[in-house]
Amino acid sequence: MNERHEQKFQVRARHTGSTITVYQAYRPEIGVPAARHGRFPAAWKRERMTWIKPSFLWMMYRRGWGTKEGQETVLAIEIDREGFLWALRNACLSHHVPALHGDQASWKRQLRQAPARVQWDPERDLHLNPLPHRSLQLGLAKEAAARYADEWIVGIEDVTPLATEIHQRVRAGQLDSAAGLLPEEPPLDLDDEVLARLRA
Repeated sequence: MNERHEQKFQVRARHTGSTITVYQAYRPEIGVPAARHGRFPAAWKRERMTWIKPSFLWMMYRRGWGTKEGQETVLAIEIDREGFLWALRNACLSHHVPALHGDQASWKRQLRQAPARVQWDPERDLHLNPLPHRSLQLGLAKEAAARYADEWIVGIEDVTPLATEIHQRVRAGQLDSAAGLLPEEPPLDLDDEVLARLRA
């Protein structure tokens, strides 16, 4: 696999040696108590697949800078790095790639059995235009969703005010100032085997 392809599918995230920060957006009834207590409230549906996103700007693209109903509250969720890696190792790509999965029936079987799934979408710039490299979206279900909610979360912060401030500066044409507020998201140093089955 060539280096350009690998760079296109790197995982970029705010991280420490033991944690990774991902983003989700919820309606205030979920997001506000989650940030206050550092865990999801009872209203959070663990039986549904939940998607976590290491990219702040992709989260902004997904929620339209806060204009989409039900996604008004943006959470920065710091999770255990080993939990995140467990999810990647047990994930299946969300679309069929014959070179990785064989026939479509085999892929569908893997997808049903996997507790996590991965999709890659174009990363976004401050204007939410697509960039050449990809941003990881990680869907958690079944055992992965339970582990995420009950074991992996280290802390939850409501970063809605930060998102609002960055958006205001973008709209005012203050791009350098806006960029200075963005979370730093360098590539994660991952063993190639972790992503070998997940690069489209």
